[in-house]
Amino acid sequence: MNRKKILLIDDEQDILEIISYNLEKEGYQVFTAGNGNEGIEKAKEILPDLILLDVMMPEKDGIETCQDLRKIKELQRTLIVFLSARSEEFSQLAGYQAGANDYIVKLIKPKVLVSKVAALLQMGANSQENSNYIELGDLIIDKDNFKVSKGKEEFLLPKKEFDLLYLLASNTEKVFKREEILEKVWGNDVIVGERTIDVHIRRLREKLGINTIQTLKGIGYKLVV
Repeated sequence: MNRKKILLIDDEQDILEIISYNLEKEGYQVFTAGNGNEGIEKAKEILPDLILLDVMMPEKDGIETCQDLRKIKELQRTLIVFLSARSEEFSQLAGYQAGANDYIVKLIKPKVLVSKVAALLQMGANSQENSNYIELGDLIIDKDNFKVSKGKEEFLLPKKEFDLLYLLASNTEKVFKREEILEKVWGNDVIVGERTIDVHIRRLREKLGINTIQTLKGIGYKLVV
């Protein structure tokens, strides 16, 4: 199961506890940090899908924290949402200008917040599925430039291996059936051997060190992150 990771950054412990409780009830993996600097380090460690961030915090406020988070390559596509008691227009504008995807005022009820989080994550997933740039943890696939990188290492893959990896990464919630893979990667006009997909999967695992490509016997394949 691909459980989405959410990082909460807030200096108020009671806020962290209430939001954590409600999000964990819905099956999310929840991590917390009590200030901006701690939040940045935690984000680099866990690479969350979404960050809920307060504006007013000691040491480093939320605006500066958001700006620093957006400078980190691995977090470029992470959703960042401000959750703040400040409702002034200038504060919200500053949040968006710092790189936030949304701004929520803290008066929101927990159940509504959970629904909002679910909607934002779904929108982010749909956007990524239709994107030519996919980022999953330290794995980055750039279809426009035909590049694949994992951490600091770049890989030049043969076209079919690249297309197969891109297809699996485009929707990590989905099991791709063998027939669909053959159609989308090789096309209906090309006759390939029965073990062709297995060979390409094995090569991807060997080259990238990826052990998260699941084989579902008799069904197909799934990329688990």
